[in-house]
Amino acid sequence: MRVTVHRKAHFNAAHRLFRKDWDLAKNELIFGKCSNPNFHGHNYDLTVSVTGEIDQETGFVMDLKVLKDLIYNEVEVAFDHKNLNIEVKEFKDLNPTAENIAVVIWNKLKPKLKPELDLSVTLYETPRNFVTYNGK
Repeated sequence: MRVTVHRKAHFNAAHRLFRKDWDLAKNELIFGKCSNPNFHGHNYDLTVSVTGEIDQETGFVMDLKVLKDLIYNEVEVAFDHKNLNIEVKEFKDLNPTAENIAVVIWNKLKPKLKPELDLSVTLYETPRNFVTYNGK
C-alpha cells in the first residue's frame, strides 16, 4: 500500500525574471514587471510530498521530522531571505521562474531520499500561482 506524506515550509526570496541573451525591451515584453532591474520578492509556500510503502516496523512512509530537517537544510537555509539571481548558485545561469525553482528544489531533495520513495514539490509563488514538479 503506497501512501503520500506532506510537509509544508515557507521562505521569502527576491528574484528577477531576466534572460541575459535578450535586450531590456524583450525581457520587459515577456516578463513584464517581474523583470524589474531592482528585483522583487515573494513569500513562497512549499509543499513537499513523499510517496512510498508504509514501513511495517515504524508505520511511517518517512519520518516527518527527518523530512522537516531536510527541507530546512536544503531549501530554507539556501533560499530564505536571499536574492535568488545573485546569492543562489543554481540560478547563476538559470532564470528563477517558479517552474525552475521547483525543479531545483526537487533536485536538491531527491538524492537525499531512499530511492524507492517518489517525490513531488509544489511551490506557491502567490496563493493563486503555483507549480508542481515530480521529476517527470
